[in-house]
Amino acid sequence: MKKSPIVWAIAALTIVAALVGVAQAQKDKVIYVSSGKATYKPSPMGGVSQQILVGDPDKGPHATFSKFDPGYDAGMHTHTNDVSLVVIKGAYLYKDEAGEKRVGPGEFLFVPGGHKHWSGGDKTEGALFYEEGSGKFDVIPAK
Repeated sequence: MKKSPIVWAIAALTIVAALVGVAQAQKDKVIYVSSGKATYKPSPMGGVSQQILVGDPDKGPHATFSKFDPGYDAGMHTHTNDVSLVVIKGAYLYKDEAGEKRVGPGEFLFVPGGHKHWSGGDKTEGALFYEEGSGKFDVIPAK
């Protein structure tokens, strides 16, 4: 079932509103982080590392710079909450029942919570991307 651009715009605005709430809680400080100079913390699941920019992915709305190692394979999965991303470098590989996408630098992808998909990093470059989550980040393996 295709969603109209209006539905996607509303979903994106919802994420922005959640992050504005997080940013307002941190409103006394300006946050600047260069993706090229960030300190990336490896994820326990391996193949992924992150620099948290705003919020806390373990607790609620957040924004991060995230990296997929070259050839990283997240397998088929879902997330409880909506996830939006913009690729900075490399390519974020995405697949769902509608087909495959190679999301490259400057390109945006919105994945609604509960949507079954596969994701991974380009075999040569991996992927570096800015990611926002509307709530706690999780990866639920698909059955």
